[in-house]
Amino acid sequence: MIKPHGSDELNPLYVTDASERDALQQEAEGLPSIVVSSATAANAVMLAGGYFNPLTGYMNKADALSVADNMHTVAGLFWPTPVLNLVENAGNIKAGDRIALKDPNIDGNPILAVMDVEAVETFSDEEMASMTQSIYRPAAGEEHIGANTFNSQGKVCLSGPIKVLNYSYFEKDFEGTFKTAVEIRQDIADLGWKKVVAFQTRNPMHLAHEELCHMAMDRLGCDGLVIHMLLGKLKKGDIPADVRDDAIRKMVELYFPENSAMVTGYGFDMLYAGPKEGVLHALFRQNMGATHFIIGRDHAGVGDHYGAFDAQTIFDNEVPEGALDIEIFRADHTAYSKKLDKVVMMSEAPDHEKDDFVLLSGTKVREMLGQGIAPPKEFSRPEVAKILIDYYQSQNS
Repeated sequence: MIKPHGSDELNPLYVTDASERDALQQEAEGLPSIVVSSATAANAVMLAGGYFNPLTGYMNKADALSVADNMHTVAGLFWPTPVLNLVENAGNIKAGDRIALKDPNIDGNPILAVMDVEAVETFSDEEMASMTQSIYRPAAGEEHIGANTFNSQGKVCLSGPIKVLNYSYFEKDFEGTFKTAVEIRQDIADLGWKKVVAFQTRNPMHLAHEELCHMAMDRLGCDGLVIHMLLGKLKKGDIPADVRDDAIRKMVELYFPENSAMVTGYGFDMLYAGPKEGVLHALFRQNMGATHFIIGRDHAGVGDHYGAFDAQTIFDNEVPEGALDIEIFRADHTAYSKKLDKVVMMSEAPDHEKDDFVLLSGTKVREMLGQGIAPPKEFSRPEVAKILIDYYQSQNS
């Protein structure tokens, strides 16, 4: 199986030993505590599950600036985006303290992790602006939801190793779908898959997405597919994770051979960081055991901040050779060809005009679903459309 990034074995930061976890929980009750941001909590969950291997906790200021600038920590570890615990005010917390990190996403703010604080540092306005530009690359003069979220957390950086006591709300709310990198590696081994392609999604999968996965599996000669959906915070208007889960599971049940595709999810908030997030997605898919990762048009994009294929070309222009072992499957926009009576990559149909494809905007599809109208079968499987129609109609009732 493919090695994790940066080490021979995964180093998940979840405390698996029950007695040690109970002791830490008891200790944490008496420690100084802070309620962290949702982004910081999501980082803890990813560290807990081994997705952010080989990191042992939150980055310090020097590492964060280095990663934002050139995708390497000061010590030389390749990493695409800073992994931070940012707060507005650290209060009396100082280097050398042991603190409890409380979960912002569960009522009562239960303790999520215990942290040994190695440094308390403050980013200047100029440093925050520089990191924002490097990570998110927002288009001039335009609002960027990811950049806004990043800058809303505060400028004080608490760095140091953590031990994680639970997986926040993800394990309970998405039972059977949320899985750690450790668990997915084990599932891949149990299935005997050697060559595995991963597909990232924060949306339901329409026919073009489904066929893209089939194309990738066929062209790469893969044993299996991991459909890996984001389960954390999204932007307003995105379809909730439980609805996506139902729709994707129905598609796999009906249109994929048995034991050829697994449907899973991970506990992280969407960054909307385009190319840099595409690299991060590839890195933690390597940690979960995938050998290949599909990156398509406008991967992890939002608005008009990125070029259509920036998340592919970053691997040519900015990711050093050998930095990651996982390989990228580069996909163009896929759509149903009326001429060929099948889904194709549009770049592979040079004799086509725009009208030769079945193309619907996201806005148009949402309007149709909200009115109880199923998109054409060339765009969406009817069984998937029904689940989405039921959701939109429930929102309108």
